[in-house]
Amino acid sequence: MEILGKLFGSSEKVKIMRLFLFNPEQPFDLEDTALKTKSEIREVRREISELNKIGLIKKRIFFKDVKKEIGKKTEVVKKKTGGWILNRSFPYLAELQSLLINSQLIRHGDILRRLSSVGKLKVVIVSGVFIQDLDSRVDILIVGDNLRKFALDSAIKTIESEIGREINYTAFETQDFLYRLGICDKLIRDILDYKHEKVLDKIGIR
Repeated sequence: MEILGKLFGSSEKVKIMRLFLFNPEQPFDLEDTALKTKSEIREVRREISELNKIGLIKKRIFFKDVKKEIGKKTEVVKKKTGGWILNRSFPYLAELQSLLINSQLIRHGDILRRLSSVGKLKVVIVSGVFIQDLDSRVDILIVGDNLRKFALDSAIKTIESEIGREINYTAFETQDFLYRLGICDKLIRDILDYKHEKVLDKIGIR
């Protein structure tokens, strides 16, 4: 992200471009873009303006679901809003996709740093979106001791904001994982028997 940020001018721009590239059919308004990329509104407004000017994204009016208090109840209603969507006719779209999506999305060391506060990590395996295999059931497998769900959810959201899309993850305490591994649990085998990359392995999985 540091290298790409220098190349494109800012890490916020990289995250916003990835958001639109990974979700070509989904429009986003200013608020949603800031939320999903964990960026300040003023930074998003500036980067969106530049991306709109060069034609990578284009304006789109759409309806989005919002929560509204009606009496004592909270209901989901449709709200008309203005936002932007990927311009599929952008002349350098394929080149950007190759650079920002079809390459390594985030370095292994950065993944470990993001997850360092979630517990005592034993195993971290990536597959799915991280190795351009979108049919995979899981993008990240995490194994450790005393895993903290709140910290884990927060770390995953940070990684999501950097790569530009939601990721599927599964996490196990070490003893639970070893038990599942021993009985050839289908989810575990679906990860280990297909293409994946080991970011961390203190157990010695075979």
